[in-house]
Amino acid sequence: MALKYKTYLIFGAPGSGKGTQGKILGTVPRFFHCACGEVFRSIDTRTQIGRAFLDYSSRGQLVPDEITVELWRVRIQANVDAHVFKPDIDHLVLDGIPRNEKQAELLEPFIDVRKVFHLSCPNRDKLVERLKKRALKDNRLDDANEAVIRKRLEIYEHESKPLLARYGDEKTVTIDATEPPVVVLSTILDHIVAGHDESFALNEQADAA
Repeated sequence: MALKYKTYLIFGAPGSGKGTQGKILGTVPRFFHCACGEVFRSIDTRTQIGRAFLDYSSRGQLVPDEITVELWRVRIQANVDAHVFKPDIDHLVLDGIPRNEKQAELLEPFIDVRKVFHLSCPNRDKLVERLKKRALKDNRLDDANEAVIRKRLEIYEHESKPLLARYGDEKTVTIDATEPPVVVLSTILDHIVAGHDESFALNEQADAA
């Protein structure tokens, strides 16, 4: 059985700041960040799986979950082969995947989810404003359309948010996403450190037994 990747999920609605937190964590030694959006942007369309992705996306169709997860797996394996991500000593940080129950099932053989950091923002109007500002800043004018933004939030509510039940209260840490990014980061790091301390204590008890 292949080694499962020790994984932290950064989870939340569009605009909740999960990409920001994932990137920051990825700069910490022994953490490797992989965002689903980056996987799609770096696809090699000369490969069979890359061509399959292009076939769906060029027709404006949703990419099947099997293809999405396979693209993710290929990207992760490439980083393992390049010794950028070392699964035996590194922790994997994911944001943007899994997006639904099917993706979570397909990822199950590969990841060992240690914690899910749920960046919560019940005030949807705040998220809409955040996404509008981000789209204008990045010159993505289509993404600044309020109807498009609210549709993305609706899809998150129906397809992604129910995943929190899969991982359960014991693994899930809910954080107020409207707090300043440094406060959100501090909360995440506190829980990661606490988890490491707990794991160290359990290992010591096992050694003493």
